[in-house]
Amino acid sequence: MTTDRPGGTEDRPALARAVAVDPAKFAEAYWGRQPLLTRADELAGPDGFTDLLSPSAVDELLSERGLRTPFLRVADKGTVLPASAFTGSGGSGAEVSDQVIDDKIMTLYADGATLVLQGLHRIWPPLIDYARRLGEELRQPLQVNAYLTPAGNKGFATHYDTHDVFVLQVDGTKRWRIHEPVLPDPLERQTWGGRADEVGAVAEGPAALDVVLSPGDALYLPRGWLHSAQAQGERSLHLTFGVRALTRYALVEELLQLAAQDQRLRATLPFGLDVADPSAVEPELGRTVEALRDWLQTVDPADVAARLRERSWPAKRPAPIRPLAQLEFADRLTAADRITVRDGLRWQLSADGPEHVLLRLTGRTLRFPVFCADAVRAALGGTAHRVGDLPGLDDDPDRLVLARRLLREALVVPA
Repeated sequence: MTTDRPGGTEDRPALARAVAVDPAKFAEAYWGRQPLLTRADELAGPDGFTDLLSPSAVDELLSERGLRTPFLRVADKGTVLPASAFTGSGGSGAEVSDQVIDDKIMTLYADGATLVLQGLHRIWPPLIDYARRLGEELRQPLQVNAYLTPAGNKGFATHYDTHDVFVLQVDGTKRWRIHEPVLPDPLERQTWGGRADEVGAVAEGPAALDVVLSPGDALYLPRGWLHSAQAQGERSLHLTFGVRALTRYALVEELLQLAAQDQRLRATLPFGLDVADPSAVEPELGRTVEALRDWLQTVDPADVAARLRERSWPAKRPAPIRPLAQLEFADRLTAADRITVRDGLRWQLSADGPEHVLLRLTGRTLRFPVFCADAVRAALGGTAHRVGDLPGLDDDPDRLVLARRLLREALVVPA
């Protein structure tokens, strides 16, 4: 049975709204490799993307939702304006000084500025839902921005991003000129500003892809690909989903952190070594490389995975919960009620001696008696369970105690 949800339906893959190719082919031929243009008539689902965000929704965000920085940026002629140009006091009782002022925004937009609504995966319900589902399919954290550009204007000069993006054209038309990278697979700290001359020179040449996106069209761009976009004869509104994937260099960084365990690699360099002299440094470099090579042969993948977990899990928050409804449900819980894991929750369950298990979560660890392990694993396993059917516990009172704890810890929700 299809269940209607903001931003789409639960039984339709979220990726199918952004690319028309099979996910396996997308992963093999396009992911991190080359751009992919998909026209509206190739995509699954409803026409266009106005169910995710519409011009009227933008008006609501700018005028009635008390929007503050950094949820809005304004770019004019390639320059990002200071927040003071479009924010001010929230008025009596608000006690904030950086609230978006709608009439200032209207003036800037009318004069040609591009409005960038940022972090919409945190504040606009349809995008909260869709970004969560797309992120689960990609197994990567996402950020969502919207770009509203007046007719004929261009918000930013040719540049590249240090993360992959999916572009969904919502309203109006926009011409995209895309060039091959000057730096393939840039890291987050390798921004285009440090290569502005190179970027500008390549942008003067022929484009690898020169297309106009119309409502309902989608474009995937790997990190590093140069791009500029200009609204055509009408305003343009598009969404970008930024995918901040981990790289192999992240593995290198974690390995170097773990390498501090090796005494040979902590050793002091020789007394009086002239570190500016390559011939003096060479033998020490050789010894260090040898020690590092030896140590790398001993690395436990579990240690690296634990560090990557601490690095990646905080980048993605689980689905929102409603605190009052959650607590009320916990208070009146019965054995006949059904619970299920909170969407997007990251967890690992492991032994902690003979009598307890540890549940590792983002930023915290919980401890349970070992006889609760099967019930915890079932409750968090992705399938809805009747509280009275949780396995491994002797009676309903024990099941209710555990289920209430899982609800109050925001690990499960009413099914």
